[in-house]
Amino acid sequence: MAYLQLTALAGGAADDMEEASLLGSYDEEAGGLRGEEEAGMRRVQVRVAGMTCSACTGAVEAALSGTRGVRRAAVSLLQNRAHVVFDPALAKAIEDAGFDAALLQSSEQDKVLLSVTGLHTEGDVDLLHDILTKTEGLHQFSVNFANSEVEIVFDPEVAVMHFGPFHIGDLLKWILVSMVQFVVGKRFYVAAYRALRHGSTNMDVLVVIGTTASYVYSACALLYGAFTGFHPPIYFETSAMIITFVLFGKYLEVLAKGKTSDAIKKLVELAPATALLILKDKEGKYLGEKEIDASLVQPGDALKVLPGSKVPADGIVIWGTSHVNESMVTGESVPISKEVSSPVIGGTMNLHGVLHIQATKVGSGTVLSQIISLVETAQMSKAPIQKFADYVASIFVPIVITLSLLTFLAWFLCGWLGAYPNSWSDESSNCFVFSLMFSISVVVIACPCALGLATPTAVMVATGVGANHGVLVKGGDALERAQNVKYVIFDKTGTLTQGKATVTTAKIFSAMELGDFLTLVASAEASSEHPLAKAILDYAFHFHFFGKLPSAKDSIKKRKDEILSQWLLEASDFSALPGKGIQCWINGKKILVGNRALITENGVKIPDEAEDFLVDMELSAKTGILVAYDGGFIGLIGITDPLKREAAVVVEGLKKMGVHPVMVTGDNWRTAQAVAKEVGIEDVRAEVMPAGKADVIRSLQKDGSVVAMVGDGINDSPALAAADVGMAIGAGTDIAIEAADYVLVRNNLEDVITAIDLSRKTFSRIRWNYFFAMAYNVVAIPVAAGALFPFTGLQMPPWLAGACMAFSSVSVVCSSLMLRRYRKPRLTTVLQITVE
Repeated sequence: MAYLQLTALAGGAADDMEEASLLGSYDEEAGGLRGEEEAGMRRVQVRVAGMTCSACTGAVEAALSGTRGVRRAAVSLLQNRAHVVFDPALAKAIEDAGFDAALLQSSEQDKVLLSVTGLHTEGDVDLLHDILTKTEGLHQFSVNFANSEVEIVFDPEVAVMHFGPFHIGDLLKWILVSMVQFVVGKRFYVAAYRALRHGSTNMDVLVVIGTTASYVYSACALLYGAFTGFHPPIYFETSAMIITFVLFGKYLEVLAKGKTSDAIKKLVELAPATALLILKDKEGKYLGEKEIDASLVQPGDALKVLPGSKVPADGIVIWGTSHVNESMVTGESVPISKEVSSPVIGGTMNLHGVLHIQATKVGSGTVLSQIISLVETAQMSKAPIQKFADYVASIFVPIVITLSLLTFLAWFLCGWLGAYPNSWSDESSNCFVFSLMFSISVVVIACPCALGLATPTAVMVATGVGANHGVLVKGGDALERAQNVKYVIFDKTGTLTQGKATVTTAKIFSAMELGDFLTLVASAEASSEHPLAKAILDYAFHFHFFGKLPSAKDSIKKRKDEILSQWLLEASDFSALPGKGIQCWINGKKILVGNRALITENGVKIPDEAEDFLVDMELSAKTGILVAYDGGFIGLIGITDPLKREAAVVVEGLKKMGVHPVMVTGDNWRTAQAVAKEVGIEDVRAEVMPAGKADVIRSLQKDGSVVAMVGDGINDSPALAAADVGMAIGAGTDIAIEAADYVLVRNNLEDVITAIDLSRKTFSRIRWNYFFAMAYNVVAIPVAAGALFPFTGLQMPPWLAGACMAFSSVSVVCSSLMLRRYRKPRLTTVLQITVE
């Protein structure tokens, strides 16, 4: 490529031109300064600012005409100019008149003839033509190839500042962009250095490579132009805009991420700031009330909860009745009735009456604190699918850098070999810059962050949404496993049933009176924590103290120690036999209370009449409790535990989702099958010991199936731990169950469907996130590399590539945020759920 040099024509004409540029009166036709009637006079145009009317023009003309040395003066209001034959001192006269003046050349002096060195070919002429076309202030020009001359008509008002060999505008760009590059962009250099020091690469490495390449090239181009006179285009604004867009994208990303943890913020805000402490003396006499900080509440403190205020701590109601809204903690929308002995949860809202409660758990031991801890832990955990993103990200940056180098080499070599027209690279002035811009765009537009954000943001949103619905997830791995659940195993008592067992029948098969029989059985069961034991105690209590059998509306309000002191017998050597019943000694004789296995194993014969009666109860879905005393069978008790109202619909809904329900219980076969038939479960495993439930789960897992276990979190811990997905349902105040992956705060089977449905929708969203992130890079990188340029002329500048890269991460986060719109399936529509 020829080097072109423009010089003014030699001789006196050049000297006259230089003088004319100062005085404004060069005339190319005269070949020198135009003579006037008096030596030293010059003809010039003067720009005049501030004129608004003809009076102004008159003032300026008067000022000029009255100035010594001015031969003629004419002022134009429309052009804001004065045409003057003058002495150069006239500018001061105009300023003294109250206006601003600047000397201009006349239109006759805006033409110059230059000789050109280096014009050898028509290509050189074309290059010179392109350079002059892009030069500011040129009205017209013509190139004479034969004489190596160029004639230029220019605008003298377009002035280019020089600071030494540099254009002042370019120098300012360099200074300002340097501040952006190394001050604002310091964080990228630091992060990239740390990543490379540990042998890894990330988005910061790509940003540093792209912006540094643009910055270094521009600095070199500026220095090259300063010392050679040939000024290649500079792209300082590219690096500044890339950094600006990336940081702006990060800002939007942080805002979006903040919304993913809104659930935590809402849960924290539930905790009340203060509490009303009831003051009592040593004898328990009421002294008054005192408002204290809620963090100072201690277990055992008596607290007053006013209507419309929050319960300050977990506790037990000791006085008053009311309804409490627990939806903010449990997701249960219906207010819960509270009376004496009812448990309350800290952070819930008391609606109507005044309550006095006794604090049982405070600080980190409260249900609310444990929920917050579970959600925080879940949001920090990684789902197994994240390993894929981590692997892709680890090789992503090296691949992108390689593609960037290949892009540069391909475009540069094709240009050097003449594989594409020179006009393609004309706007970049040369093939090197043209190729470099494509290369930088490839580096900048590639975005590994979108892949890295696809899973964790979705998991954060999902765990928060689950907490709002009373479904607590312990981690992303649990979410991922739950989407593929094939079997859901239900415990019977307290899971499919309400867990509110009641005695329906008490039949004696000996000479013993009913009252003595109930006293004997109640005394044995008083030391047991089993729900059936409580049902027997309630039944016996009503019989003794009310002289009648209990009704559904009756309730026990006296304390257990009072009951024991009045009529229960002393039991010794008590022992619970899991899956069978209990045994102890009363009045020196052994008593057995339990199922058939317990009675027959101890050599006690069950009368045929009792066997027939027992079979009839079992076929009616009732549990028979057999009693033997002093080696003989004395009677049995029939107990029923009503099914939960939603059990049958939930079982049917699971089938529609492609999930196979199984019931595993320690109850007898007849009762188990009767209950299973009522809820619609075909696969029943009965008379299974607690440890045997884990064996059932392992047998279903042999073919690789994902098995979920739904239990009450007390006797089902081995099974919950053995299952791929353990769901503790109705855990009450004992919310932190280590064996479970999901904690379903409400005692409602609908949450089983919610847990599985939320998991499926979450990972459907994660898969979409990955699709968008991968598709973005697959499409964007070739476009940035110029794959479409030969066909459409579409070229993506680096600053636009930076903007696209920044907003790709934001788009993935916003995609995850759509999970906040999740609505759990309603009971009325659950049958319409289909497998995704």
